Amino acid sequence: MVVDLGYGDAGKGTVVDWLCATRPVHTVVRFNGGAQAAHNVVLRDGRHHTFAQFGAGTFRPGVRTHLARQVVVDPLALAAEADHLAEVGVPDALDRLTVDGEALLATPYHRAANRARELARGDGRHGSCGLGVGEAVAYGIAHPDEAPRVADCHDPAVLRRRLTALRDRLTAELGPLAAPPVDDCLPAFTAFAERVAIVDRAYLTGVLRAGTCVFEGAQGVLLDEWHGFHPYTTWSTTTFANAETLLAEAGLAGQAERLGVLRTVTTRHGPGPLVTEDPTLPLADPRNPTNRWQGHFRFGHFDAVAHRYALAVAGGVDGLALTHLDLADHGLDLRVCHRYDTLGELSPGRPGDLDRQAALTDRLLAARPVYDDETPDDWPEAVSAALDVPVVLTSHSPTAEGKVEWGRALSTPVA
Repeated sequence: MVVDLGYGDAGKGTVVDWLCATRPVHTVVRFNGGAQAAHNVVLRDGRHHTFAQFGAGTFRPGVRTHLARQVVVDPLALAAEADHLAEVGVPDALDRLTVDGEALLATPYHRAANRARELARGDGRHGSCGLGVGEAVAYGIAHPDEAPRVADCHDPAVLRRRLTALRDRLTAELGPLAAPPVDDCLPAFTAFAERVAIVDRAYLTGVLRAGTCVFEGAQGVLLDEWHGFHPYTTWSTTTFANAETLLAEAGLAGQAERLGVLRTVTTRHGPGPLVTEDPTLPLADPRNPTNRWQGHFRFGHFDAVAHRYALAVAGGVDGLALTHLDLADHGLDLRVCHRYDTLGELSPGRPGDLDRQAALTDRLLAARPVYDDETPDDWPEAVSAALDVPVVLTSHSPTAEGKVEWGRALSTPVA
């Protein structure tokens, strides 16, 4: 199980690709998020793809993807992603995909409503990706029996009724939406159902018993819907919880290793707390450019306080994958923040207490980092000591060949 212990963008995709390149992986299981995920994988020959809904092991022949019921599925974005994969040499991505029929659908109406709400916030924007994932989750909570789901794509009459109700409710609340008529949407959704294998929740039990699986998380624990720093969060459970639920349903509780992913720097895309932010760091990330919806991609020194909090929220890990070691290799003056000036250690609160999380956000926005040490000579050792967790994988370049495995916390790779 691969989870980001920061604000996302730490390198989950490249870690999952490496796992699939060095082990006989049967299926990558996506268990949260949706089309707003952006997991970059670069191959040795230069081919690159940003994985959103397909598992980041899809470059590896035979590795399948399963979208579990906790994923918000966007068929239109999925088709575009499949087209790009075909362009970079993977023509069978859709043939290797299964989708749980209970998963919520993200539609053009969710996307339009998401963007309308974000624009209405003005200077108080949350940094949404603008793809309607959170809107789909919110609608599913408010209207659980009427929210469009993947299985509805098999029944045009049901889907038309649910899309119409969705459009009418959102239009009544927000005014006219920049989205096509319902009858213009139906052909794309029904074509999706004809092309992709839609399964029930029992299907995953067979997959998990058929061979090695990798659970690929989306976003980061510090963006978790309940434990992140509200309101700058995602409408998704970003910890291991969903994956653990799926394993328990298959009778395999506790039988997966927990891998946390971190960068040598702490980053954040968009607004919200980033206590160690340092605008003077000479860094850029071409895979995470500034965009209209999320805003700037921000860099800070390694924030051990925030990452210890993420570990506590997630319930611990068996090992850490530390990425972007090339930054340290190039001699940049990067520090480790062990404490804040006005706050002690951060501790998880009761899930659902968003008032408490919002108050914590206000305190974090006012906090300043305290750096006790010079630039570490040995980054894996420094991170392991700061978080009291072994670093079991380091990444020195975007490719699988740039990874170095340490210790024996991960499953033994194949010869």
